[in-house]
Amino acid sequence: MQRRIFLVLAMLFAMSPAVHARDLEASNAAKAGMSAERLERINEMSRRYVDQGRIAGIVTMVARHGKLVHFEVAGNRGVDDDRPLKKDDLFRIYSMTKPITAVALMQLYEQGRFHLSDPISKFVPELAELEVLKEDGTFEPAAPITMQQLLTHTAGFSYGFNPADPVDKLYREQAALGAKDLNEFVERLGKLPLKYAPGTRWHYSVAVDVTGLIVERLSGVPFDQYLVENLFKPLGMVDTFFSVPDAKLDRFLPNHYWDAKATRLSTMGPESVSSFQNVTMFSGGGGLVSTAMDYLRFAQMLLNGGSLDGNRILSPRTIDLMTLNHLPASINGGGSGENPLTGRNQGFGFGLGFGLVTDEAASGVLGSVGEYNWGGAAGTVFWVDPQQDFVAVAMIQLMGSPWPLRSDFKVAVNQAIVGE
Repeated sequence: MQRRIFLVLAMLFAMSPAVHARDLEASNAAKAGMSAERLERINEMSRRYVDQGRIAGIVTMVARHGKLVHFEVAGNRGVDDDRPLKKDDLFRIYSMTKPITAVALMQLYEQGRFHLSDPISKFVPELAELEVLKEDGTFEPAAPITMQQLLTHTAGFSYGFNPADPVDKLYREQAALGAKDLNEFVERLGKLPLKYAPGTRWHYSVAVDVTGLIVERLSGVPFDQYLVENLFKPLGMVDTFFSVPDAKLDRFLPNHYWDAKATRLSTMGPESVSSFQNVTMFSGGGGLVSTAMDYLRFAQMLLNGGSLDGNRILSPRTIDLMTLNHLPASINGGGSGENPLTGRNQGFGFGLGFGLVTDEAASGVLGSVGEYNWGGAAGTVFWVDPQQDFVAVAMIQLMGSPWPLRSDFKVAVNQAIVGE
């Protein structure tokens, strides 16, 4: 029944007048302080990646001063599908779901539903008695995890990526993300130990999936339905969903991986498509499918201080809070562990749902202090640059990309800025 309600809402929304107003207004690059000639370097980069066989296709977008100055596509739908890639094709955005989930939760923060200092067990009692697995193999009771720690990946949860790690091994055995829904997910998670004591390290994790459940419980609305009603519909995001509608499956792209042995792109199996059909486990950490334009609208809302086309999603003050570096406040000691973005040791921080550039020189990539960003496992990426007043989005479908495409795209976009 819940899935049927969501599909009906999505169908009604797709037929609404908002579909006619979903594209940002285009502008002459020069009027936005950008060089049309230099923007062409983004296209050159895209074609180079396609011609070298590194990716099947790519959609790139840039908007400055609220106007669209670049929207281009290169390549094909897939390595085994030579039909040209289209601008409105559907991409798995995986962890780019996380900023959307964080925005949803902060809407409830603005309504006074919780404080950042609240323990998450106040809303998820299944996680009230967690333990930490220590290096000597013993367990100790964990301190309460706060909402701030949950939003900053300092709660001590993990993902199960490292099969040699004892906690990650348990994650793989328990398969919490394979649960039928968020309630079963958190029941499984409550049986697992924490990887680190809360507030001691930054570690990428299932924390944002817990966040999605908290949105559901605080609002009293199923998480997928909450996103439709409170984000996607007001923002005109007509092509963003957990379950790809049957009528739009022809636009859903194949996913790829790099076959190092054969030194070529290969298409992933049919389960990479079927896992986004008839979904009941609404993963706030990585479950959404979207288009480049839909995500650009979300990013532009952030840059605008929380509103787009007269629809306010968040207060500008809340956006300011979310884009501060919260790691010094949410980590008690021991450093940040793994770096949120690139593996470099300096130049990055983490806000409430976003990675942040805190030192441009230390980051090693052309950009701005204060820009915030995130990417997805299949190579998608976005960032918001308040200092230069622009947003950028790039969409590909390549799991675990070994290529520096994100850095190349950042350089290509930033070098095209030549004026105010």
